[in-house]
Amino acid sequence: MTPEGCFVRVGSSVHGMSEKIILETFASRAKISLAKIPAPRQDLTFSQLKIYYEESKKPLNSQFAKTLELLTPDGKYNYNAYLLADENGVSIKVARYKGTDKYDLIENEEFGYCSIIKAVKSVLTRLQVANITHAKITPMERIEKPLVDPVALREAVINAVVHNDYTKEVPPLFEIFSDRMEITNYGGLVEGLSKEDFFNCCSMPRNRELMRIFHDLDMVEQLGSGMRRILRSYDKKAFSFTDHFMRTSFYFEGLQRLGDRINDRINDRINDRIKLTETESLIYAEIKRNPSITTPLLIHETGYSEPTINRTLKSLREKSYIARIGARKNGRWEVLKQGS
Repeated sequence: MTPEGCFVRVGSSVHGMSEKIILETFASRAKISLAKIPAPRQDLTFSQLKIYYEESKKPLNSQFAKTLELLTPDGKYNYNAYLLADENGVSIKVARYKGTDKYDLIENEEFGYCSIIKAVKSVLTRLQVANITHAKITPMERIEKPLVDPVALREAVINAVVHNDYTKEVPPLFEIFSDRMEITNYGGLVEGLSKEDFFNCCSMPRNRELMRIFHDLDMVEQLGSGMRRILRSYDKKAFSFTDHFMRTSFYFEGLQRLGDRINDRINDRINDRIKLTETESLIYAEIKRNPSITTPLLIHETGYSEPTINRTLKSLREKSYIARIGARKNGRWEVLKQGS
């Protein structure tokens, strides 16, 4: 389609459509699949993705790019491949604010520019640290609960990443306020899916190939199960929609007015690792997130060398933060109470 052959009526006159309007009109009517969009660069590597598949007992062969539909019809790496590659230009941020609005930004952490699988795992680890436990006193008992239901939080994070519309290169955003956590993804509801369908847990994947890979790695289950888990703990008011964005807001139960006290406790939780070095803190967080993590995966997750990993693991064991259960090959790590 060219401006010479496309017209738009303005009142009683007819004008040629600009190239921008043509593209916007076409995009609104034609579903653009990431599988058909060539990656911005073709020198991609997939070491991280291969290790995740090996950890899931599903090693990839030399034809994995074709099997996982990471190629365009003409054989180039597509945008799904770009998202899953060891290096890309996709920024995934976790921002933290002092109050209930965006006026006072106190932290802005970058977890992107790597395989989107690794980015998701890093975001989940970061939000887990901020999701402190508080005590709720009732007439009958003292109930200890995290600020946000951890199952719902995990599902919302993964849903935001898997169902985000990356065709405009707008990544999902994760934010922590003094009274809530918010997760925003671009794209709004998938075309053809109504709000009623959405809340009835009818799933229509925006990015089918990404969903398949997350399922392969046991990060998602059957379609619609994530929404069911969220709605067990939160009602429909947690979700808001615009034409182009969807936002999930998890308010801290009973803590909306504590403000700075919550931020202080989150700071305490984050700074609780001062007895550990930066290297020890990072490796400890990875082990806490995945007690079955192997040395090769730790190397790829942290970027440290094998001697550094082994030296740090020895130090964490000597400080009674972790213990090894079982053999080196088939065992796992136990996170000890002292380091929790």
